[in-house]
Amino acid sequence: MESSSNNPQVANPNLYVPKMMFFVKGKGIHKDSLTSFELALRDAEIADLNLVSVSSIKPPYCRVISAKEGRMYLRPGQVTFAVMARSATNEPNRLIAASIGLARPADDSQYGYLSEHHSTGETAQKAGDYAEDMAIEMLATTLGLTNDPSLSWNQQEEQWKLSGKIYKTQNVTQSAEGNKDGLWTTVVSAAIMIL
Repeated sequence: MESSSNNPQVANPNLYVPKMMFFVKGKGIHKDSLTSFELALRDAEIADLNLVSVSSIKPPYCRVISAKEGRMYLRPGQVTFAVMARSATNEPNRLIAASIGLARPADDSQYGYLSEHHSTGETAQKAGDYAEDMAIEMLATTLGLTNDPSLSWNQQEEQWKLSGKIYKTQNVTQSAEGNKDGLWTTVVSAAIMIL
């Protein structure tokens, strides 16, 4: 049997595994819903990319880098995979939030989990905490540790422990109040993947 490296008909299995990722957030306000979304993407500095939504795995050895560094690897018009949260309202003063949570093992050879949370009526702090909690819970269930009583948060070290292993969490959250004049307000948060 030919290996994939010798056979051009067989796709390289590592081709679509992200090596790096970065987080962004933004907000947009406009009379049209779609334009407010575009303005939120511009605020997040990702409007020039062709974004493809993917679900929620942080691959092993995928480094989390700054947005500034990440943008150096991307060109305008490039098809780019992203885990994205988005929320919009045209209700004056309505609180909205979009949050991406990440749970990752301290051992970088294992995969982590990303969550998307879209909410109304929550502060950025509450939405971000919920997204992190959701990510660690989803990771725990994929590891077969549903309702594991050993899951605990260490406030001083800001890390989770689950079955004796350490997991780190973080989030990126954008919140906003709906425009007082009823214009569309959109918030986005995203994890941008770099292959």
